[in-house]
Amino acid sequence: MHNPHSSSAVPSSADAQALAEKVADAMFSRDPASKGLGMTINAVGPGRAIMSMTIRADMLNGHQSCHGGFIFTLADSAFAFACNSYNLNTVGAACTIDYLAPGRLHDVLTAEAVELALSGKSGVYDVKVSNQEGRTVALFRGKSLRVGGEVI
Repeated sequence: MHNPHSSSAVPSSADAQALAEKVADAMFSRDPASKGLGMTINAVGPGRAIMSMTIRADMLNGHQSCHGGFIFTLADSAFAFACNSYNLNTVGAACTIDYLAPGRLHDVLTAEAVELALSGKSGVYDVKVSNQEGRTVALFRGKSLRVGGEVI
C-alpha cells in the first residue's frame, strides 16, 4: 500500500506550487541584480515564471532603445526562477536570444519562462519577452543544469 506521506510520494500540485513560491521568495531576497533593475516577479510555478521590468532612461543605448543586455537579463532572470522552482540548485548552461523589436523608454517588458523539457540534470526553457502592448520583443532559450543541493 502506498503511503501518500512518504518521502517518495509525488508532491501534489498545490504543494509544488507552494514550494515554487517559497523558492522564488528566497531567491529574490538575495538577488540584488534583478531587484536593482526594478524587476518584479508576477507569477511562479513548477517549471515556469513570469517577471516584469520597466525600461528606464539609464537602460537606453545610443539608438535610444533598450540595450539588449537588459532585455537578456530580464529573460535570464525569469529562466532562473523557472528552472529553480523545484528547489534544486540549477544554473544556466547555455542560452540564446533573438531580438525581434526594440524596447522603448517606459515600456513594461514581461518575460514568461516555460519549461519545455526536463530530463535528469538538464532542462530546456523558452522565454518570451513582450511589451505592454503584447508585442514580442525577444525570444530566449535556455538550457539548465542541476548542480546539486537545494535552494532553501
